[in-house]
Amino acid sequence: MKIAVLVERRPGEKRVAASPETVKKFKSLGAEVVVETGAGLQSSTPDQAYADAGATIAPDAASALSGADIVLKINRPLRAGEGAIDELSLIPRGAVLVAGLTPYVDQEGLSAYAAAGIQAFAMELMPRISRAQSMDILSSQASLSGYRAVIDAAAVFSRAMPMMMTAAGTIAPARVLVMGVGVAGLQAIATAKRLGAIVSATDVRPATKEQVESLGGTFIAVMDEEFAQAQTAGGYAKEMSPEYQAKQAALTAETIKKQDIVITTALIPGRKAPTLVTEEMVATMKPGSVIVDLAVEQGGNCPLSRVGEIVVTPNGVNIVGHANVPSRTAVDSSSQFAKNLFNFLSPFMNKETKKLDIKWDDELVVGTLLTKDGSIVHANFQPKPAS
Repeated sequence: MKIAVLVERRPGEKRVAASPETVKKFKSLGAEVVVETGAGLQSSTPDQAYADAGATIAPDAASALSGADIVLKINRPLRAGEGAIDELSLIPRGAVLVAGLTPYVDQEGLSAYAAAGIQAFAMELMPRISRAQSMDILSSQASLSGYRAVIDAAAVFSRAMPMMMTAAGTIAPARVLVMGVGVAGLQAIATAKRLGAIVSATDVRPATKEQVESLGGTFIAVMDEEFAQAQTAGGYAKEMSPEYQAKQAALTAETIKKQDIVITTALIPGRKAPTLVTEEMVATMKPGSVIVDLAVEQGGNCPLSRVGEIVVTPNGVNIVGHANVPSRTAVDSSSQFAKNLFNFLSPFMNKETKKLDIKWDDELVVGTLLTKDGSIVHANFQPKPAS
């Protein structure tokens, strides 16, 4: 059972899909691990660290992939015309590919995986159930993104974050608003509090109020009867009435005027990110204030944000739109991602036979498997019947 780990060649990607720790664990299960030379350099993991853990270092992608049974990646493999090499064409037929494959964005890739005879698993489709928490790449990467968003905001912000009592006078603490209280939002709240900011947060789900307050933040929402019923039994937000949306927008607009830093985190899988901070709201913000848009790569929570840029508005608001924020903490992001992949694969690895024994009816497999035996098998990506 050969596991191949490749260099990530997409622009701006510094992460790697295996760590020396997971290499050791895979080896203990009877796997051979081959790492392409340089795969971990941008996440501070030299080839020697992998070799010391028991991996073989391959001189190039073709050598690493030759005879591979399992391929581990952060991002979907490059296809012809996408980069210097066609990674997909080098993956052996029948191999298992485990990575973040962005199937909603790259549906052409599904057909390519099927044609290549690859069993492709999209890890971002992992079901949100208790036993899958340790395999959830969205959560592990979002947590670090929330942390990094605050650090990036502090780097751009031209004032101090905490209150300071000095001989020359008192410096007021920064005011931070976090919009969206998921994994990234909660980590952003915690990080901003650690830095001494006054933190508030908003979300459409009533259950998040207690989470925000447990971290020392102030929850911002229109607390009426409709809000109390704004969450489904499964924990998802319900669509609110136009009347409630108008009231919440007015409250948000009034709150944003007073903020020094706004961090937006709202994402909807397979859809454009919702607008949370309008151009009109930005125009009311103070000069030198900062917006960090973690949804910029899906269209942005602010229409003024731009992927890979820090936009400065005419009224002096800095709108930060860094791409691939998890890659900005590449060491820890790689370690977490690698553990997610190991935790997913290890239950299917037979130590005695040293082969992969996938339970195709397992709900984690059904939830993440895109292609098998030359066909697209995931329920969300089946061709629509002709009308």
